[in-house]
Amino acid sequence: MSVMKKSQVFTVMLLMVMVQSGLVRETLGHPCGRTFLSALIQLVPCRPSVAPFSTLPPNKLCCAAIKILGQPCLCVLAKGPPIVGVDRTLALHLPGKCSANFPPCN
Repeated sequence: MSVMKKSQVFTVMLLMVMVQSGLVRETLGHPCGRTFLSALIQLVPCRPSVAPFSTLPPNKLCCAAIKILGQPCLCVLAKGPPIVGVDRTLALHLPGKCSANFPPCN
């Protein structure tokens, strides 16, 4: 039996929440469309920076993911259902910390 890393466990939990909430189906008409699920997976490197009470700055992989995903997808993720282990306020500050200069989510 293999031991799963924390990031793998987080990803699996995140996917389960999305499937159970029906979020995958609801986002098909949004600009993120079918990339919503992959957007969440791409943001796994950001997890240490968005954990509740975290003071860690985003790492290079996190900032690269933020810039690639863009503001519309990040806003969909930020306004979606709660994600266990993610502080939304910290998540919404990632673009600024990564010098992405996105406008704020409406």
